[in-house]
Amino acid sequence: MRQSGAPRPRRGIPLRTIVPNAVTALALCSGLFGIRYGIDGEWRNAAAAIAIAALLDGLDGRIARLLNGASRFGAELDSLSDVTAFGVAPALIIYQWVLEPLGPGELLGFWTGWGWLFALAYAACAALRLARFNANIDADDQPHKSAGYLTGVPAPAGAGLLFLPLFLSLATGNDVFRQPWLVAPWSALVAFLMISNLATFSWGSIRLRSHVRLGALALIVVVGAALLQKPWPTLSVAALVYALLIPLSIYSYAKVKRQRAAASRAPAQDPAVPSL
Repeated sequence: MRQSGAPRPRRGIPLRTIVPNAVTALALCSGLFGIRYGIDGEWRNAAAAIAIAALLDGLDGRIARLLNGASRFGAELDSLSDVTAFGVAPALIIYQWVLEPLGPGELLGFWTGWGWLFALAYAACAALRLARFNANIDADDQPHKSAGYLTGVPAPAGAGLLFLPLFLSLATGNDVFRQPWLVAPWSALVAFLMISNLATFSWGSIRLRSHVRLGALALIVVVGAALLQKPWPTLSVAALVYALLIPLSIYSYAKVKRQRAAASRAPAQDPAVPSL
């Protein structure tokens, strides 16, 4: 029996846990809108919807940490949103944009369905990558994560890389980027990068020195203005820069790995013996 004067326990779900989940749900809805625009052939709106989903996906986790509203439900919802907005939706959009002609009668005069297989492979690899991430989220032995790197290309970045031909086509108006022989192997490469064990940079682990913070803020403002003024050239450059950074991240992690191996092989110095 509750004692008189004791505070009554507060019921219900705290608002701080609802806000980040609502942002995640909006990212999911944005990805679904991308599918709808792709069905209607509105490629600009379809690409913009996936870009908005990526922006919201980058905000929900930070909002959860800021409000102390992280939850297991939110983590599961985020994974479901990612596999839809950055796996299924981009695969369907790219298939409808350029890969669908690789269906019946387009190759060697018989039904092949290669276009759908490429789109299916990308979506499946996105789901596999997210499943691997969830399975290893509490694992102690994660060499990439402990060094500040990711394993493989994350799903939002994978969607951006998959859309690189679409971005370039919208930016230049040139149909050379809308060729199945170009987009199909590119989508297969992006699918491989997502499920690979390659080390890629983690933006969350980057720490800026105090003397470059103002410059970084100025760069963010310039990039934001460019996205509003010229979205497709800006997104094209961003995707190209990220793709070029992948070999650099592999080299950088290999250097860190060699340093760790050298440190583990170095004999521990006896504290009782003074160093010269």
